Amino acid sequence: MNFNMINRENWQRKEYFEHYLQQRTSFSITHNINISVLMENLKKKNYKLYPAFIYMVTQIVNSHIEFRTCFNAEGKLGYWSDVVPSYTIFDKSTSLFSSIWTLQLNSFNDFHAQYEKDVEKYSGTGKLFPKTPVPDNVLPISMLPWSSFTAFHLNINNNGDFLLPIITAGKYSKVTNEWLLPVSLQVHHAVSDGYHASVFIDALQRLAEESEMWL
Repeated sequence: MNFNMINRENWQRKEYFEHYLQQRTSFSITHNINISVLMENLKKKNYKLYPAFIYMVTQIVNSHIEFRTCFNAEGKLGYWSDVVPSYTIFDKSTSLFSSIWTLQLNSFNDFHAQYEKDVEKYSGTGKLFPKTPVPDNVLPISMLPWSSFTAFHLNINNNGDFLLPIITAGKYSKVTNEWLLPVSLQVHHAVSDGYHASVFIDALQRLAEESEMWL
């Protein structure tokens, strides 16, 4: 994990960054991802959807600097060499959730195995962040399996300087023989534009369609 500093004066995005940072402008885009092929491949190998979704999202974010650009704990602007997924798990007995993290390992099989160990260990703790210490380079991911949606917004009042993306999936449903998963991507306009959001959505769809290659 390395934090690479950005020289704002020589940065190609300087004008855009300063404009939208001052405005505290963020935006979100929600899209239905066709997961029909993914669901079929997951069923073949007895894998779960949620860890597959977490894995795909993290793979995409780690492939694009725009999604890893942020301020560090010292308030310096830069980008992480890689991020670690921080995801929510639900406690049915209390209807509360916990946020835990799992290192992105070399393969999905390794990640899935570690994911299941972490979920088993930290479920039902009654704590918001039971797995500590939480790394600085975590990426917020969550899923709302109880309800589908056409839009989703998570409002963070953090002096307008929370720059990392926030990714949320909803309940998947079958429409004309296809399984569709609503996915919301929320980004800060200071570091990401509509183009980058489209790149994310396209990459997520492609990973779902090519899931046999990485599962």
